[in-house]
Amino acid sequence: MDEVALLDRQDTKYLLKRNDFTRILEALQEEYFALEVVGKRRSHYRTLYFDSQDLLFYNLHQRGKKNRVKIRMRQYVDSSLTFLEIKLKNNKNRTVKFRKEIEGIHDTLSKDDLDFIDESYRLEEPLKASIMNDFHRITLVHKKKQERLTFDVDLDFENRKEEHRVLDDLVIAEMKQERFDRESRFAQLAKQLHIRPERVSKYCLGVALLIDDAKKNRIKEKLRRISKLSETLVV
Repeated sequence: MDEVALLDRQDTKYLLKRNDFTRILEALQEEYFALEVVGKRRSHYRTLYFDSQDLLFYNLHQRGKKNRVKIRMRQYVDSSLTFLEIKLKNNKNRTVKFRKEIEGIHDTLSKDDLDFIDESYRLEEPLKASIMNDFHRITLVHKKKQERLTFDVDLDFENRKEEHRVLDDLVIAEMKQERFDRESRFAQLAKQLHIRPERVSKYCLGVALLIDDAKKNRIKEKLRRISKLSETLVV
């Protein structure tokens, strides 16, 4: 994992049905290692996202702005580690991530947290806790290439009112590479199954599903497609 940390990378995401995911996973066995943490190959993640009162980060993403940011606290439950993470995406489709280890997830950003954020991103508005997301992740690492695959399952979103939306049958796949490689075995399998790369953000999904006054015009069509994939009504 250290050799494919890829903190500066290109991400390509896909939305999968659960049965397509099972077929793809079986076909990848020969070319990829599976990450195992404390004897488990399904790692439990918990993430708390932060945004401004008027959902600046969410709205920038929905407007298709090339330079955008996510600020979150992510807990790697099985390994008892938590990080404050700043994830920046630039206009060249590169993703750069900065993070520091913290004690645990907390609802407010401390002065130390804000100082760390300020090193890589200049905040223009105060931030508050927005959406919590729980999921399990299967991570594969290519045996020869600088490539990592993640598959997020059991997606559970929660707002600050403790209201939940669960997408049981949807899988979000992400291919992380130094640059997009069409010869990737995973990319080829997805193409064979007519699964195209998709711009999707778990944070934006959570906001659209659970925050009533969030603007949703630009994400409605994606929510309809997710409804068909997950067999769960999300619109």
